[in-house]
Amino acid sequence: MTKRISMWSGPRNISTAIMYSFRERSDTQVVDEPLYAHYLSTTNVRHPGDDEVVATMENDGAKVVSEILLGDVETEVVFFKNMAHHLRGLETGFLSRLENILLTRHPVDMLTSLVKQLPDPCLRDTGLKEQTEVLEHLLNLGQEPIVIDSQELLKTPESVLRQLCEKLSLPFESSMLSWQAGPKPEDGVWAKHWYDNVHKSTGFAPYRPKEAGVPRRLEGLLEECLEHYNRLLPYAIKAKE
Repeated sequence: MTKRISMWSGPRNISTAIMYSFRERSDTQVVDEPLYAHYLSTTNVRHPGDDEVVATMENDGAKVVSEILLGDVETEVVFFKNMAHHLRGLETGFLSRLENILLTRHPVDMLTSLVKQLPDPCLRDTGLKEQTEVLEHLLNLGQEPIVIDSQELLKTPESVLRQLCEKLSLPFESSMLSWQAGPKPEDGVWAKHWYDNVHKSTGFAPYRPKEAGVPRRLEGLLEECLEHYNRLLPYAIKAKE
């Protein structure tokens, strides 16, 4: 039986790097944000390159769930990189048929980066509310949530990835620690707008706190984000030296 892993991230995190990490496994295929067009087509949100995303991807979220997330796969493992806010308008019962990971990032670091692409973000743009809703859903199912805090992973990538693989009942493969620079065939059509830094990378870069602070106009949003982030944090895998 295929192991279906879905990572539910917020924006401006290391989600693409983690997708590249799983891409290096010998048993895994990866899929990049299959619900993106569903999200854009059911909201009034404007993103860089959004017209191309909607024109080239399946817009029906229910069809994406049945045909892609739960569809036939040729490999032993399939890894879906998803954004948590792309769940908008979907019934979440299908989550019980996936092995779910929540990827979070400290809101100060996340918002400082997000405003470069979305100058006036709101809570919906961060995915944090949806992440805590997924967390509660998994807890109600009696599952132990798997949460990755990007800062912890960047401190000691191998340690956190080993623990992650153990929680997923997968053997750790050292190939997950590095990849070739440049675009990947699995990248979404939006890569040219969002993936410049990760395309320059060959592995997980050391954590560096943001020097710039969150703009004062977003202080209220920051408080909202921290509330959700702090709900997720107790479940995060801790870095080990």
